[in-house]
Amino acid sequence: METSIFPVDARNIGRIYAVRSTRKNDILDDLAIEFDEDGEDAKHLLRAAEQLKCSDIPVAFPTETVYGLGADATRSEAVRGIYKAKQRPADNPLIVHFASLRQLRDLLAPSQATEIKALTNGHTPKSHDDDPIPPIYRPLISKFWPGPLTIILPNPADSQLAPEVTAGLATFGARIPANLLALALIKTANIPIAAPSANASTKPSPTAAEHVAFDLDGRIETILDGGPCDVGVESTVVDGLCDPPLILRPGGVSAEQLRSCAGWENVQVGYKNAAETGGSQPRAPGMKYRHYSPRAPVVLFEAGARAPTVEDMRGYVGGNAKLGVIRTRCWTIDGTNHENPIITSRPIETAHTDTQREGAGGFAGLLATLHSSPQPSRTITAHSLTAKGSPFELLDLALGPDTAGVARGVFAALRELDKRDVDAILVEGIDETEGTTAAAVMNRLRKAAEVNVAG
Repeated sequence: METSIFPVDARNIGRIYAVRSTRKNDILDDLAIEFDEDGEDAKHLLRAAEQLKCSDIPVAFPTETVYGLGADATRSEAVRGIYKAKQRPADNPLIVHFASLRQLRDLLAPSQATEIKALTNGHTPKSHDDDPIPPIYRPLISKFWPGPLTIILPNPADSQLAPEVTAGLATFGARIPANLLALALIKTANIPIAAPSANASTKPSPTAAEHVAFDLDGRIETILDGGPCDVGVESTVVDGLCDPPLILRPGGVSAEQLRSCAGWENVQVGYKNAAETGGSQPRAPGMKYRHYSPRAPVVLFEAGARAPTVEDMRGYVGGNAKLGVIRTRCWTIDGTNHENPIITSRPIETAHTDTQREGAGGFAGLLATLHSSPQPSRTITAHSLTAKGSPFELLDLALGPDTAGVARGVFAALRELDKRDVDAILVEGIDETEGTTAAAVMNRLRKAAEVNVAG
């Protein structure tokens, strides 16, 4: 099939505004859209929404984290289209995206008391105004939705979800994204959208439409191009149905932020468990299989590891005589002196910041703070080197010291160097203890790496 990219600026599709929820004293407002149906942007979006409702071929679209590959979560044939396009293992569950709490409640209703009781060791939490959303999640929803947070919910016994979404689990992951184009698409289609990242399975996550096209050309028909993603790593996944609550995947919301919410003071890290190394079924996406890997082997140097010498680098060079390097905090390049190591370490001199997403403020807050984050430079500098009499080319890509910039740029950097047919990619890691975004970046890089060099 032919794959087409359609540029869409959500600000040009018509009037988008926040409205009060029809539910009394609700924890989240709602979003309203009045389309300019004569505009090209609106036409592209409406066409994609119709495809989601009627076609079994998934549609790619941007979120604030990475690009997603979406399909109607209630139709098995449509969901199987995701697995087919991505060539994704069938036991890897999918996150379901919603445009409102009403849409989520419609899927959960009737009340989930039986399922919640079964999943919380016989204890049935007191519901809030007969809300089918477990009360443990109310503080998180009010503070972090729309945003990069996925919550694990009990799947109803009479669930509308296709069984392929949950991969046989009694639960599913749900989130409301903080991207106007994604929200408009889901709201217009008026169906829950199952959407993993829009890359070929195991490959680096896509943070631009061109990445989707590179991986999935000929496998899907439509890519909505809403520009580069703001966050660059996937959502945090949390399970509040167990005691203590668990973080199943690090992402855009930190453990510290979660612990500031009632009921989440003792949340624990749960993504370093047996499911990551094989054997058991993953409870959330990204827990079991190798992910985020380009074709070239990735060598990850943990924070504090000695910078590689020219001789070290020559050991990773293969038949193409090309080596890629991604620099972040401490590695600096001396392109003039080939007798000593071309990459050296230096103290961190530039302040770096972690992405700390505070209260989203609902849809009204999202509209008030609408912006596009600057993208890190992806300029590649080539150096000609010789080690032990053998010449090779070093392709250098510096992302800079800012953690948010590293998160937004690391997947794109892996893809850029891979396109240059390098034999291997050396990556300077960052300190995962500084915050959630750094932890998420290192979590993804460790899954991508074939070799880890300890600090």
